[in-house]
Amino acid sequence: MPLIDRDEPRFAEASREMIQRGDYVVPYFNNQLRLDKPPLTYWAQTVSYRVFGENDFAARFPSAIAAALIAVTIPIRGLKIGGRATGWRAALIFTLCLQTFIHAKAAVADMWLALFVTTAHWSGLELLRDGLTTSPHQISSGKHRTLHWWFVFYVSLALGFLAKGPIAWTPLLTVGSTVLYAPNLQLRRRFKFLRGIALMLVIVAAWGVPALIRTNGEFLRIGIGRHVIGRSFGAMEGHGWNSLGGYVLLLPFYFVTVFVSFFPWSIKLPSLLKHLWHKSDNIDRYLFSGAAIIFIIFSLVKTKLPHYTLPAFGMLALLLGRHWGSEQGPEHEGQGSKPLQSKASNNPATDLTGHRSLFTPIAITTACVWVAIALAVPPMVARFFPAYQLFQLSRESVQPNMQFAAVDFQEPSLVWYFRSRIQGFLMPLNKRRAAEFMNARDARLIVLPTTVAGEIFANPPASWRFYTVSGFNIAKGKRVDLTLVLKSE
Repeated sequence: MPLIDRDEPRFAEASREMIQRGDYVVPYFNNQLRLDKPPLTYWAQTVSYRVFGENDFAARFPSAIAAALIAVTIPIRGLKIGGRATGWRAALIFTLCLQTFIHAKAAVADMWLALFVTTAHWSGLELLRDGLTTSPHQISSGKHRTLHWWFVFYVSLALGFLAKGPIAWTPLLTVGSTVLYAPNLQLRRRFKFLRGIALMLVIVAAWGVPALIRTNGEFLRIGIGRHVIGRSFGAMEGHGWNSLGGYVLLLPFYFVTVFVSFFPWSIKLPSLLKHLWHKSDNIDRYLFSGAAIIFIIFSLVKTKLPHYTLPAFGMLALLLGRHWGSEQGPEHEGQGSKPLQSKASNNPATDLTGHRSLFTPIAITTACVWVAIALAVPPMVARFFPAYQLFQLSRESVQPNMQFAAVDFQEPSLVWYFRSRIQGFLMPLNKRRAAEFMNARDARLIVLPTTVAGEIFANPPASWRFYTVSGFNIAKGKRVDLTLVLKSE
């Protein structure tokens, strides 16, 4: 599948320009500052480029690595809180849900955010686990056993921020919420908040201070001001409603879209919630609060996209995996450090209602469907990506020293594909300047709507080449007919 406008090509191209500039602090896209996101995803893509070259696969490969790291660590977490079957069920649930299927192959920052939020929640649970599974007088300091989890917790928060900003700090709220159901945990002693937050901020500052200095504070104004605060109080790029009525109407957005994003396992969410309402333990409450906080925060934010809640899916998978085969729920306190598990948790033959479990046939069917889609759909739909098709048609004629312009089509994919051959950058032009641009000296090309090309270049020189494609502009949701006009030296 070609990179999908607009976010994928922006990330991919910004990472390429990092390498070309030798600048790994401040990202650029098409020779302009790109201050929308912190740099961790770009760093990962630059490493991938050095291994696989600068191509679509290399741009997407880091997200697959992040998703795989989540998936292969879930069985370890599941083993500790519910037994071996819980761990494997949860890993399959996360791996095969629709949103993972999509974003584990997307050249964006979301899966890296999910990885570090999941890791922070995991390490937070390890720091709390003896207090959540034993009575207060049984809690020991366990300093020699928990120090590394303390370190992982705060480093994960820092790396999550470097992936996608302050939303990565939601595990702090999850930890804080434990006082509501386990008030004797002595959180201050376990988490050493002042020391840990200082460590987290030092890691962030190692990149953030040089980035702020070099951009005269623009990274803070745009990255935090526009893309965090702005998204919270306004619907950006048409994703949500700015009116009060529309905002209220969209408040349950994620509680509805989760049934698509978490498909096919979302069919079990109502019975899971019913089960937890009647019987749950502190481990359940920790996992549930971690997921619920993410859903609530993004429900209050005005800008809405279905994948924003992806960081909660690891916890949802563990909850569902823990209770899939349970009729009576997990056994409660007093088990020391033993894994908490339901009496039927290692029996995949029954589900939450006591009927024969459908887990295995659902997992096998879903895996087969996703593999079939991954193999069949990309070659069918690639021809509808206009920038990709134009590049494929003209690539043998494109020369590194060409000037490069476009009229009424400046989608990031155009920059990503053509800059793999051209050293310069895309110049956005209006219709009036198109003829002037092409009549100048030196080799050059311009991309413009086919109707406009017919008007402006009705009698072109015989040496000029024309390439025309029809496709679909995904970013704007409309059909486009484009012509590339190319003049060689």
